[in-house]
Amino acid sequence: MSNDTYEAGLYVIATPIGNLQDITLRAVEVLGLLDCLYAEDTRVTGVLLQRHNVKVSLHSYREAAPRHLVERTIDQIISDIKAGKKVGYVSDAGTPGISDPGDYLVQRVKEAGCAVVPIPGVSALATILSVSGLAVQRPLFVGFLPRKKGKETMLKKLGEGLGNYYDGIVFYESPERVVNLLESLQKWNVPLRVCLGRELTKKFETFYYGKIENVLQELSKNTVRGEVSLLVTLDA
Repeated sequence: MSNDTYEAGLYVIATPIGNLQDITLRAVEVLGLLDCLYAEDTRVTGVLLQRHNVKVSLHSYREAAPRHLVERTIDQIISDIKAGKKVGYVSDAGTPGISDPGDYLVQRVKEAGCAVVPIPGVSALATILSVSGLAVQRPLFVGFLPRKKGKETMLKKLGEGLGNYYDGIVFYESPERVVNLLESLQKWNVPLRVCLGRELTKKFETFYYGKIENVLQELSKNTVRGEVSLLVTLDA
């Protein structure tokens, strides 16, 4: 496709959540047509670009950086777009803005009157739902829970809504905290069924299915490694 087909703007590009082959043809095409690309971690993105033989000017944009550095980078991005350039942004894995940085960048670029173009792709949310076999039709996506403040209150309210306003809940969690999360969910005192996936799309991808107490028992036999996606629903 001609470079002229794409106009100046910010291209928010979804990248693989694990397996580097899980990237759309359109994403690879757009990456190759960009004037510059900003990444959450240039080292991680560099590996992806090398795998797909994409050459593009690569820069760092970290929303966790000191505010003055964030604003300086955004000002440069907006200036480049207004000068007619196509600028891309990627997080380390998945889609920017979904339990990943990128929302503030998008907000500021839109406020400046510049175009923001989504280039969608693979999602851990869709992945865990697709293999659960739990027939969840109204999922609630929570992502990562608060580390401390408000966590227990939030979990209590989520439990009260399950089966009434939504029929499944999807969490993202670290391997160090997933057992604690499952134990907290047991305090709802209702029968729960779960689908837990770790290292999604990677070499050691593993799924655990079944009643929450059985999955906890399985996890007690193994050390959980890799990021975790967890789907929880009522056990009918």
